[in-house]
Amino acid sequence: MRARLIPLAAAVLLLSTAGCNKNNPPRASLELTDALGRTVGVDVPVQRIVTMAPNLTEITFAAGAGDKLVGVTTADDYPPEVDAIPRFSAVGVDFETVVAMKPDIVLATDQVNSPKDADMFASLDIPIYYAGFGGLDDIFDAIRTVGEMAGTGRRAAEHAGTLQNALVELSQQTADLSARPRVLFLISGDRLFGFGKDSYVHEIIRAAGGESVSAQMDVKAPVFSEEYVIEQAPDVIIGAFPTRTSAADLLQAHPAWSTVPAIRSGRVYSIDPDIILRPGPRVVEGAFRMALLLHPDLLEKDASIISR
Repeated sequence: MRARLIPLAAAVLLLSTAGCNKNNPPRASLELTDALGRTVGVDVPVQRIVTMAPNLTEITFAAGAGDKLVGVTTADDYPPEVDAIPRFSAVGVDFETVVAMKPDIVLATDQVNSPKDADMFASLDIPIYYAGFGGLDDIFDAIRTVGEMAGTGRRAAEHAGTLQNALVELSQQTADLSARPRVLFLISGDRLFGFGKDSYVHEIIRAAGGESVSAQMDVKAPVFSEEYVIEQAPDVIIGAFPTRTSAADLLQAHPAWSTVPAIRSGRVYSIDPDIILRPGPRVVEGAFRMALLLHPDLLEKDASIISR
């Protein structure tokens, strides 16, 4: 197990920043149904792509179409190639700047971009496609879809398949664990935001060898009470905290948690928010990092992979 996981994780890192390779013949037109239920028609292969969220930029690179990006948001920071791409504000969309970028397609997500923007782009005669990310498979499907649009379908499908296979292999290697720690995943250590049902984050935790304590909550983005955390008694707390956070830090902020197993054992970990909260190709890397946190005995620790 140890020898197999490390090379596989390295492959995931390489594939998540893949470049562009034109290897599909052009097609006259493509019709797709997006996450809003809209039929979107686009002439393919597109040559000029604008993305409205950082995860869509990463997906475009993973699809082999990074060199077709002509506009990204001011929040984009990965991969490094985005530094050379013109920027615009997607918070209160700067439509004038986007129009000047002359996109063949605008990529948006129903998680962070307003559906109302679709009407404005329609009035400007600019196609916009909204992707949805309820589950991990939606991420891989989005890579393939962008590949179809950009004429890099073969390369996109290969990358999506490799990422999926890496996740499947990780899941297989954690499937027979004798014990799965109960995991509380937090977005913030101050106000206790997390995830309810129908979130891909629970899939990541499961693949990594844990069980998410909030997977059955009806609210999509719940705020956990102090009592809820005590009642759930998580074995591990993992947070997408902006700074490294320890059990002592959380106990100081939440004194009532002194009986929580994760606090008592010191199993409180910080993880890079971008590889968990940003639904893109790097979530597979996030699953590997989480596996290292939950089951450090499965493979050798690597300081570049794990943050504790």
